[in-house]
Amino acid sequence: MEALVFLTYLGIILLIGIISTLISRKLGLPNILFLILTGILLNKITYNEQPLFQFPDIFLTSIGILALVMIVFDSSSRLKMKEFDLFSVKTLKLSAVFLLANMIFLSFFAVMIFKIPSYYLAVMFAALMSGTDPSTVFTMFKQTKNKVIEMLEIESIINTPLIVLMPFIILDLMGTIKKELVMSKIIEQISPFLQQFVAGIGAGILVGIIVFKLMKRKYSETLSPLAIITATLLTYILAENLGGNGVLAVTVMGIFFGNVYLKEKNVLQEFSSVFASSLQILVFVLVGFIINIPLNTRFLVKSFTLFLIYLIIRFGTIQLLFSKEYNLRERIFMSFNVQKGIAVAVVIFILTTYMFTTTEIVKGIGNLVTVPFISLPGAQVVLNLSLAFILYSIITSTIMIKLSKYFLKMNVGKEEG
Repeated sequence: MEALVFLTYLGIILLIGIISTLISRKLGLPNILFLILTGILLNKITYNEQPLFQFPDIFLTSIGILALVMIVFDSSSRLKMKEFDLFSVKTLKLSAVFLLANMIFLSFFAVMIFKIPSYYLAVMFAALMSGTDPSTVFTMFKQTKNKVIEMLEIESIINTPLIVLMPFIILDLMGTIKKELVMSKIIEQISPFLQQFVAGIGAGILVGIIVFKLMKRKYSETLSPLAIITATLLTYILAENLGGNGVLAVTVMGIFFGNVYLKEKNVLQEFSSVFASSLQILVFVLVGFIINIPLNTRFLVKSFTLFLIYLIIRFGTIQLLFSKEYNLRERIFMSFNVQKGIAVAVVIFILTTYMFTTTEIVKGIGNLVTVPFISLPGAQVVLNLSLAFILYSIITSTIMIKLSKYFLKMNVGKEEG
């Protein structure tokens, strides 16, 4: 009976998510915004003073991990070494410098404004906010080509593995080194830290070689796509059981997949992309559902101030790297298009299980109620800020897209001079 209740909840959420997506398309707005707002509204629905929709932690974690590994695989599989031209090198440089600048400056201001007790959490938040995914609002430009749009799209492909890896690496460091910043303690953690990389890379290569060698011989319309999903999950599981980084392992396998010959590779890649995208509705609704943003003026003013600082950091990075290659309007357009996509949402989703644990308390006579409590000081602030940044970035990017004719020159069917 309990399973039927959870399936009912899931079906209702997916149905409402699909309706929200259809409405957003009619209005020409990103569906992410509608999905998150849907989740927030669903969380406000109560019955007998309890939330109407409730999911067990294990279910939420499983959905999050499944979405995470598929998204990491899909993004990393698009990194073609043979096509890593000068344009890709520029976007890699943009991703790396922006990530570093955020980890230095954004984390500093986050600590200053919100008094986050752990600098590790502030750096983790800054690293996560370096991710971009403008593809959801660039669908209207399918018939046009522009160097700025191409730069932003390639940047989102390149920075996805980086921003997915960094938060978990920082959390691992925080769990091992903790508050003891003694040099001997740091040296002691070098070996287990390197083990995560070695085991992660090794697992990714091992599973990649075995699976893709078998898939080279024969292609099956029904089994080959299933083999991709299975291989991705097995890679993550194997790496984690060996003490490695599962996300890194999936990233390595994705790069391996993108650079070896396979029959009908484009079909398989399209399938993995569709499967990853199909999880988007559920993930964004659940992100809005499980994270409660304080709807008070103090938080909104402080969070928006931090977001403005974030945009200034973004503009400063682009100004430093591309002041001679793009005009001022193009640089402003690139700076304000920092929409957060499914990868950032999934990482936030997974981080809730890292940052929070659950306990059971007795309420009434014999009624056990599972309630969350904060296991890391400052965790709630970081999660609230992350969701607020997603909303701010979507609104900002949407405005810039609506004003794109002012900032960009669109050429149909050919590259901009």
